[in-house]
Amino acid sequence: MAGEIIVDALPYIDQGYDELGVREAATAMVDEECRRYRPTKNYLENLPPLNVTAFETPIMRTEFERLQNRSPLEAMSMKRYELPPPPSGKLNELGAWAECVDNSQAQLEHQSVRILNLQLMLQYCCPIWQRYLQTLVECENSATKKLTELRQGIQEINWQRKSLQTKGGEQLTMLETKWVQLVSQNYEIEQTCTAAEEYIQTLQHHIQQQNN
Repeated sequence: MAGEIIVDALPYIDQGYDELGVREAATAMVDEECRRYRPTKNYLENLPPLNVTAFETPIMRTEFERLQNRSPLEAMSMKRYELPPPPSGKLNELGAWAECVDNSQAQLEHQSVRILNLQLMLQYCCPIWQRYLQTLVECENSATKKLTELRQGIQEINWQRKSLQTKGGEQLTMLETKWVQLVSQNYEIEQTCTAAEEYIQTLQHHIQQQNN
């Protein structure tokens, strides 16, 4: 296939990395590639602009504006928890006292709701918390199981790679040995042929001298 990259590295069987000059050659290749790849200042220009306000809510936006303007944080209003009497100028007005009574009833209702929530918490808090902890343990066990399976899968892949490369390495070693033998045989044959040619030439020259 055109453009296909063939990776011929066999890390489990490759040798010679510690030989003189190999590390320097690899470092030089990396440096050369780094020199050829020089990203521009705006190397993100092919990406859409970053939307930094995507997750801002109106409350967050208001708070950011307050921080930017260095405005002090408004104190929490406790007015609704107070039970003030009518102003001094309205002590004799029925409407002012009725408003105070309504406020006190609202305060009592609020306290009743708080008491009810505390009672519900005392009744159901421990079981719910235990269930929450149990859910966390189940999530942890599930994640641990998946992590173990993933690590086992990675280990299995590494073992398969090592096995394949070891077998391939044995075959490559055998073929290399055979190649060396064939080259040596060819060299010996070539030397023998050269010697035979020289011997034939010597005989021919000797015969020519005898004939003359």
